[in-house]
Amino acid sequence: MKKIKAEENLDRLSEVIYGYTANISHLEEENRILRESVSQFREELDRFRRSPLMVCEVREVYGNNVVIKIPNGNLFYVSKSGECDKIKAGESVLVEQRNLTIVKRIRSTRFNVEKFAILEKLNEKNGIGWHEIGGLSEQVREIKEVIELPLKSPEIFEQVGIHPPKGILLYGPPGTGKTMLAKAVATSTNATFIQIVGSEIVQKFIGEGAKLVKDIFHMAREKAPSIIFIDELDAIAAKRVEIGTSGEREVQRTFMQLLSEIDGFNNLGNVKVIACTNRKDILDPAIIRPGRLDRQIYIPIPDKAARKEILKIHTKRMSITGMDAEKFMKETEGFSGAEIKAVCTEAGYFAIRENRSNVTEDDFYKAVFKLRSREEEPGKEYLGMFG
Repeated sequence: MKKIKAEENLDRLSEVIYGYTANISHLEEENRILRESVSQFREELDRFRRSPLMVCEVREVYGNNVVIKIPNGNLFYVSKSGECDKIKAGESVLVEQRNLTIVKRIRSTRFNVEKFAILEKLNEKNGIGWHEIGGLSEQVREIKEVIELPLKSPEIFEQVGIHPPKGILLYGPPGTGKTMLAKAVATSTNATFIQIVGSEIVQKFIGEGAKLVKDIFHMAREKAPSIIFIDELDAIAAKRVEIGTSGEREVQRTFMQLLSEIDGFNNLGNVKVIACTNRKDILDPAIIRPGRLDRQIYIPIPDKAARKEILKIHTKRMSITGMDAEKFMKETEGFSGAEIKAVCTEAGYFAIRENRSNVTEDDFYKAVFKLRSREEEPGKEYLGMFG
């Protein structure tokens, strides 16, 4: 009996010990999880307490010291860490905000190309050729004379004894092909093509817009022969006024820098300027005087023959049945080139909705009706976007 009781007590003791051991293991696991959570919270708290780094531009390098430009335009002579030995002028770096010590170098390119996102297409290969532009034969001839010929055969002008125009202004209603003409020039020449938008040249801080214009023209001269295409010129070249806000005065400073670059002390050389606008009437006379944008080419709404040529270009890859082009031209009276392209696209959509690969004449008439209905009901264009 004593032996049996001893064994029962031993079993009972073993169960108690096992229970304590399990509880200890469970507590240790909870303790480990709590320690990891506390560690993560501390790291996150340290991250919130850490001061953000500031992006600056390197101007000059003098051994272990560097001249940097902070975002507000001020210059500082600071030291750099050992990890930034190969830093060069023109690059971007991260600095501490308190003492401006350079901490890390970040990838960038010369002249702040990445910072401003303005030089969107450099050496653009868009594939648009002169054969894809219809109804503008006279305008194409003038552009070739002013832009292509001086870049490809400058000796002709030397023999005649004249200087070719520095730039051209393409103006006219929206959708008539002004930007396409500039793209065709880029394709037809081996020149460096730099595309910028007028509204993006104006910067937040005083002097930044003017500096950007200077850098763009400096790059164009370095990569000459080159073409600078300025879209929406009226955004920075509107008529100047005596009284205005600080923002308007900054736009005027940028505009004056543009005037100086086109016709100033620094010769443009093999750099040509092409500008586009829908509002020539508000341009400042200084930008369109002889010596700057000498040649001004009007891009009109296409006539019947031009519309037929444009339609042929946009339908060359379409499978069309039963189409009378002469009759259809009467329905597109007053349409721009962009609107004719939109008609072709909409006609294709009508065929797709009916699971057809061929486009009929009826599809084109429905597309014209759809576009005209949008014009007649301004503000309700969304009703017919996809139906």
